[in-house]
Amino acid sequence: MNQLTTIIIVAVVVIVVAAIAVVVAMQQRKRHSEKLREQFGPEYERTVRDADDPRDAEKALEERRKRHRKLELRDLEAGEREQYRARWNHVQQAFVDDPGSAVNDADRLVAEIMSARGYPVDDFEQRAEDLSVEYPVVTQRYREALTISHAHSAGRAGTEDLRQAVTSYRALVDALLDDRDGGGRHTTGAGGTNAGGTNGAVAPGGPTGQGDADGPGGADPGYDTRRGTRA
Repeated sequence: MNQLTTIIIVAVVVIVVAAIAVVVAMQQRKRHSEKLREQFGPEYERTVRDADDPRDAEKALEERRKRHRKLELRDLEAGEREQYRARWNHVQQAFVDDPGSAVNDADRLVAEIMSARGYPVDDFEQRAEDLSVEYPVVTQRYREALTISHAHSAGRAGTEDLRQAVTSYRALVDALLDDRDGGGRHTTGAGGTNAGGTNGAVAPGGPTGQGDADGPGGADPGYDTRRGTRA
């Protein structure tokens, strides 16, 4: 084997190894992106859409996860959960007479529950980002509810919009209270009874978003409160 042949073989080996390394890196990046997409759901799509570079978006989502791991979160005591449920039922009942005030009360109650769980609540965007690590779907609905609340303040939201906002807040309250049985299903939600006082069967964000009378819908036992999806 002459020197030229040796050089050619070495060059081919280097090229093949480099190509394999590129393919492996691409596959790892793809798997990493798929894991982030699976975890963050609509928040992944939103973050990527708003970023100049998808890699910057994924880096931001990784930072969310790191920050979330540093939070000192706690589960609520049974008595606390019952108190928050009672207050939520009051919000739903108040919706019938004053939808706008009910939306404002729902937003304040969500912030209070988050604070009790250990989430920072001073800045809405950080609230939403911290929540999205565990509750990506209901975080999207949280954003939508706040948008409706702002629209209401500007006189641009009707009763149906406000109903949807309260229903979205209810999904987040259910997730934060997170009462579930061993199978991972939601058992008793914050909205166990709807504004009319009877057990409802409409999932948060369902076709109508309403139960009996004019109140937002009741709890759906098939609704996974942690992920914000149906079980």
